[in-house]
Amino acid sequence: MIKIEPPRLRASSDVPGGRRKQRVSMADVARLAGVSSQTVSRVANGSPGVVETTREQVLAAMSELGYRPNSAARSLRYGRFNTIGVILFGLSSIGNSRTVEAIATHAAAEGYAITLIPVGAPTQDNVLGAFTRMGELAVDGVILIIEVHLLDAAAVTLPPGAHVVVVDSDAGDRYPVVDTDQADGARQAVRHLLDLGHRTVWHLAGPAGSFSAERRASAWRQVLEEAGRPVPALERGDWSADSGYRAGLRLAGDPSCTAIFAANDQMALGVLRALHERGRRVPEEVSVVGFDDIADAGSYLPPLTTVHQDFAEVGRRCVDALLRQIHDEPTGPGTDLVATRLVIRASTAAPEV
Repeated sequence: MIKIEPPRLRASSDVPGGRRKQRVSMADVARLAGVSSQTVSRVANGSPGVVETTREQVLAAMSELGYRPNSAARSLRYGRFNTIGVILFGLSSIGNSRTVEAIATHAAAEGYAITLIPVGAPTQDNVLGAFTRMGELAVDGVILIIEVHLLDAAAVTLPPGAHVVVVDSDAGDRYPVVDTDQADGARQAVRHLLDLGHRTVWHLAGPAGSFSAERRASAWRQVLEEAGRPVPALERGDWSADSGYRAGLRLAGDPSCTAIFAANDQMALGVLRALHERGRRVPEEVSVVGFDDIADAGSYLPPLTTVHQDFAEVGRRCVDALLRQIHDEPTGPGTDLVATRLVIRASTAAPEV
């Protein structure tokens, strides 16, 4: 067996405390592993064509010396940064935060980091400004999480040639879009309440201008009209539990209201509180359905019947769609809908006779 002595390491600039930080080069790794620098480069870049035993030998040398590949240099050389930009309008909503979490998880599994830029107001100038910042930060593509109809106007366009996937939008005729099947989820909720025997269903919608709120409200109305049921006046909230509470107080005062479909679980929570304070029993007197199936929905009092959104699948499909663009695989506009399912718990029941 030939013993290979560890190479001498070149000292870099002084560091606090009088010690000198040691910098490991690719040549140092090559000497310790007994291979060429080109082989070390191929291993560092994940290139094929390296014998597995050689790859393991190089990786062991990297680990022993504490070598870290220069990702900035690789990016300049190969034109890739292994970073995905995410632009979104606020992290306060459960849907946005869960979607970002899923994107980050799947991107990491594919060897990509994410750079996040929240945008205060959803305007064309702000979107283009965020894209400019993303360009300065060097990303390979951008996922745009947008829940307003900003991209629906022909005058509003994203930078030409940019790798882009859009979430929660109605712009599938011009960009790749990934979204939950908002309409089908709402239809499941309303039909469930009608099937239980409720004469009609009141709806607490999300804010005006929100794509998902609009889709859910339209589906609610459509199911009632198709069933020949009366369509109550629409209540409007802002996704928060407080707005659900205020709307719930109004609905609790209407004795004919026996079924409420809230456009998200947080507003449903506020509705449950309002009904309790007004002495309306759930589900004996009023049934309540939410939308999202957040982690705490099963711990509401009573446990909440709700529409489950698969945020993990939305995040996975967003990353996959963007990587296909980055890798120059055939892609184009269109909307990819992720299925929803109704989770029935104790907050819904047949109305009292």
